[in-house]
Amino acid sequence: MSRLSPAQQHRQRVLSVKAAEQSTHGGVVSGSAYELMLIKLATDRQQLKSIQSIQRKIELKRELVAGYQDWLDAAISKGNGAQDMIVSTLLVWHIDIGDFQRALQIAYYMMQHDMPLPDQYNRNLATLLLDEIPDAYIKAEKIDADAVNVLKAVDFLTADKDAPDQARAKLHKALAYAYVQPLGEEDLLPEQVEQAQLALTEFNKALALFESIGVKKDIERLERRIKKATPG
Repeated sequence: MSRLSPAQQHRQRVLSVKAAEQSTHGGVVSGSAYELMLIKLATDRQQLKSIQSIQRKIELKRELVAGYQDWLDAAISKGNGAQDMIVSTLLVWHIDIGDFQRALQIAYYMMQHDMPLPDQYNRNLATLLLDEIPDAYIKAEKIDADAVNVLKAVDFLTADKDAPDQARAKLHKALAYAYVQPLGEEDLLPEQVEQAQLALTEFNKALALFESIGVKKDIERLERRIKKATPG
């Protein structure tokens, strides 16, 4: 993959900021800089389309996203909410590669300006966030320490948005796992009970939203652990 020289990188940053500043809310980003970025995106998509392995696609996306950061920085800091295929596509790519902090930065900008996702995703932005980010944590063998903050940010961004109950139930299930995983499998210590109760609350929220979310056994197990740790 060719790398830009420092001069080319500077020019790209300048053009990205100019395009963002000249965009108008409700319109579509235009200009030669945007057209060049769309050509790059089409080329990168074609490269991804030629790969069958999901894991290899993710690895390639991790490399490709670096070429869009100046554009994203300019849009987030200077943009006016114009329709931008680069921004909306890169939101999804950052979720795909597990860079949730960057994805949430982009999502916040898009929600501020009511920007839609590209047509092929067939979901609104809130549903995408509730489906994909919690699902990644639910499927992970180990949940990282920042999961609670990320999931709470998803909750904050989507709280007043319309989304299927099943998608929102995933959020509460993932939050429960993020609370309970650090507690391990041993008997709870007295100082761990409060966190276990937070997890139990999230499990129950998930169950109330979608009965088939798959947390009933988790609830039973956690209730037993809490009861054992709090005799009387």
